[in-house]
Amino acid sequence: STESGIPDFRGPGGVWSRYQPVLFQEFLNSQTARETYWSRKMEAYDAFAAARPNAGHRTLAALEGAGRLQLLITQNIDGLHELAGNSRERIVELHGTERWVSCLSCGERYPRGAIQERLLAGDLAPRCDACGGWLKPATISFGQSLDPAVLARAYAASRSARAFLVVGSSLTVHPAAGLPELAKRSGAWLGILNRDPTPLDELADWRAHGQAGAILERLGEHLGL
Repeated sequence: STESGIPDFRGPGGVWSRYQPVLFQEFLNSQTARETYWSRKMEAYDAFAAARPNAGHRTLAALEGAGRLQLLITQNIDGLHELAGNSRERIVELHGTERWVSCLSCGERYPRGAIQERLLAGDLAPRCDACGGWLKPATISFGQSLDPAVLARAYAASRSARAFLVVGSSLTVHPAAGLPELAKRSGAWLGILNRDPTPLDELADWRAHGQAGAILERLGEHLGL
C-alpha cells in the first residue's frame, strides 16, 4: 500500500527505522507507553485517512468480481482492499485493521476516526466507554499473538489453493512468510510479485520485481478485467 501513500514499515526511512515500537506488554503495563503509542497513532492518522486504493487494489477487487480470486490474505492494516471492492468475507487480515479500535477488556469496537477526535481533544490514552478498559487499534502489536481463528483460516486456504499469488511482501515476517511455501508444497502454482527479491523467489513458478500496482494493472488488462 506504499503506492497509496501508506508509510513503509521495514524499508529504509520506514516507520520502524525512526521509532522504537511499543511492545504489547509495555502498552498493557505502562501509562507512559500507552501515551507514546497513541501520540504516534494520532500523528500518522491524517496520512492513513487520506489513503485511497491504487490500481493494484482495484485489480485484486476485479479478480474477485470475475471469480478468479477466492481469498485475499493480507498483512496490511489499512483496510484499502475493502475500500477497493473486495468483499469483507473474502479478506483475511492477519495483522488486524487500523480502521477500528477495540477495548482490550470487553471487545467493544469504535471507528478509528471517533477516537482521533478524542485524542485531539486531549485524551492521551483513551478508555472504553462501556467498561473503562484500555482502547487499542484492532491490530497486532509486537509481542501480541495473532488471532488463532484468523491464522487457521489462512493456513487452510493455503493448503487448498490451486494458485497462490504473493503481492508486495518481503516474505520475511512469519507466520505469513510461510504461507506461500505451504501452498507450493500442497501443489499450488506460486507467483511472487514484489519490488525487491524475496527469500522464496526460487520456489516461484512466476516472479516479477517492480511496482506492484502497475504490474497488477497490466495483468488485469491482459485478463480482460
